[in-house]
Amino acid sequence: MKKISLLLLILGNSLLFAQNIKIEQIKKHIQFLADDKLKGRGTSSPEELVAAKYIADNFKTYGLQPKGNGDNYFYTFKFKKPKDKNDTVGGETISAMDVVGYLDNGAENTVIIGGHYDHLGTGMDHNSLDANPEGKIHNGADDNASGTAGVIELARYFSQNKTKEKFNFLFICFSGEELGLYGSKRFCENPTIDFKKVNYMINMDMIGRLNDSTKKLIVYGVGTSPDWVPLIDKMPTTFSIKKDSAGIGPSDQTSFYLKDIPVLHFFTGQHSDYHKPSDDIDKVNFEGEKAVLEYIVKIIEETEKLPKMTFLKTRNTESGTRKYKVTMGVMPDYAFDGKGMRIDGVTAGKPAEKAGLLRGDIVVKIGEIKVESTMDYMKGLSSFNKGDTAEITVIREGKEIKLSVTF
Repeated sequence: MKKISLLLLILGNSLLFAQNIKIEQIKKHIQFLADDKLKGRGTSSPEELVAAKYIADNFKTYGLQPKGNGDNYFYTFKFKKPKDKNDTVGGETISAMDVVGYLDNGAENTVIIGGHYDHLGTGMDHNSLDANPEGKIHNGADDNASGTAGVIELARYFSQNKTKEKFNFLFICFSGEELGLYGSKRFCENPTIDFKKVNYMINMDMIGRLNDSTKKLIVYGVGTSPDWVPLIDKMPTTFSIKKDSAGIGPSDQTSFYLKDIPVLHFFTGQHSDYHKPSDDIDKVNFEGEKAVLEYIVKIIEETEKLPKMTFLKTRNTESGTRKYKVTMGVMPDYAFDGKGMRIDGVTAGKPAEKAGLLRGDIVVKIGEIKVESTMDYMKGLSSFNKGDTAEITVIREGKEIKLSVTF
């Protein structure tokens, strides 16, 4: 009996000290960051500063070392704010800050875990998809309060885990992502840790809207190291994983990939509230985000069994660099696996709505360009100028339909 009691005591203590991902923590962070009081966390706004201090306070609570470019958690930087979404020169110079904390486990190599915390503010920066965005608060609960909450919760998890991991961790929340990945670019230009000792970078951008029916989880960057695909393929999971090899994409993992660091970017999929005031907390799937974070933890644990990651260059996603003179006003469904570009949302008042395109339509041709993927669609779109008219071929409920769109 004494041996059994001792065994139960040991098991009880191990369960007591075991860490797990907590929904209540995820929800608390998103509630704070996506509250109307923060007015959409526009880059360099007073409200974004409130969000930065909130993140820093949590990092301090979890005992992370400050790794800003001063004796604090803040990595300040300046950049020229774009005048519109196609501006490559920039106008006024503004200041912003990333929030950076370091967990030193005395290991040889470091894993970077990041996500951006800025959003669209009150719709004044020409990147909202709302028909009349100016003055409307864009709370960005999914984009990207969900990813920021993920960074904070993983910081709590790994800092309080009694089993010390074989890596150090750098937790970083970026500003300026919505205006052009400025926070991650500036950090990668002058990092506060030795990048030669970085094993890989994990980015979380929009991980709060997992579809409970499809369980689709998109993982970008699997081609940036030869280890990623075998590791992901052998891991048991309830997710339907869609893998994309590209290291370059429209989020902050791109900046690290361009420094020859293996990356993974996690994304639960596009939705009709993207870049609109309707991206609110009531639509967040907290159980789904918990599952995503648990999956990321398992991936990190599996990489502990491997040597330091080898970096590979990948094919580049053109959507990150191609410039557009026109827009159709549709939201691509990035989780779509079939041929063509399936429309996940149509913006009121834009060319697509005026032409009669609907959510669920699959674009298979734009002008003379055959569309077999979202990248083909982007390529086709870039060939038109404002005022041009193009014939768009779509599949709707199994039937081919041709529509005329004027940009």
